[in-house]
Amino acid sequence: METTKKQFWYGVLIGILGVVLFSSKAVMVKLAYGYNVDTISILLLRMLFSFPIYVGIAIAYRNKNTEATLVKKDYLWLCFFGVVGYYLASYFDFVGLKYIKASLERIILFLYPTIVLILNRVFLKRPITKIQAMAIALTYLGVVITFWDEVTLSGTETFIGAAFVLLSAITYATYLVGSGWLIPKFGVVQFTAYAMIVSCICVFVHYSLVSEVDLFSFSWQVYVLGFVIAMFATVIPSFLVSASIKMISSSNFAIVAGIGPISTIILAAIFLNEILTGLQWFGALVVIAGILIVSLKKGK
Repeated sequence: METTKKQFWYGVLIGILGVVLFSSKAVMVKLAYGYNVDTISILLLRMLFSFPIYVGIAIAYRNKNTEATLVKKDYLWLCFFGVVGYYLASYFDFVGLKYIKASLERIILFLYPTIVLILNRVFLKRPITKIQAMAIALTYLGVVITFWDEVTLSGTETFIGAAFVLLSAITYATYLVGSGWLIPKFGVVQFTAYAMIVSCICVFVHYSLVSEVDLFSFSWQVYVLGFVIAMFATVIPSFLVSASIKMISSSNFAIVAGIGPISTIILAAIFLNEILTGLQWFGALVVIAGILIVSLKKGK
């Protein structure tokens, strides 16, 4: 009994660490933008540093018995979800961060559980309970409160940034809804590694086609930030979160995940001097409350 209790709290702690590391990504991207790096270049650095890790994971977790049962269609779907869930979601997110605060970006991305519910209702005809519907309405009310105040402070560019980050949340939610049936065929770790490899290749192609920037022309700080984003805001937290969910369950992790926007707000205040108004704090707390209700009901 004591071992189980210790394991639970250990799972909570590594879950918190994973969420905080994930949440630091937006802050580090904003720091990188301060060194005049463009969106596709910092995204490329992130993928370049993480690519060998995911290739190694894919090789290490390769299961020949499992792969023998897979068909060409499964690999095509995996490629599709790799493009949608990691390449497009990441690109839209990085573009959005050029226009809005890191703390506000995290609040919008935190909406993805509500988008999952809506997509499930529209495409899979899964019902939404009254409590979930009320929580969704509460969540989007919080977003409106937060961003209406930001528009008065920062101007209409806030809408552009919010639109791109919302696209990121939608594409990631699409990945979650659509890939659920495919993940068990590959296994969680192997599927994630393969999908990330596809995403990396997409970014490499994107950069080669559109960028005229010399990849070796940036200051050393940009390369350090690219490495830190890849390792400490992508690879490491992905495994910490997976381990935490396995140890404490997805519904309990939903509560832990609630610290994500708060940790981003705190980190952005420390490293970027971003300050939210009282009204924006209120809107952020409304969003977090709504998402927790949605996630806990879905977990049950």
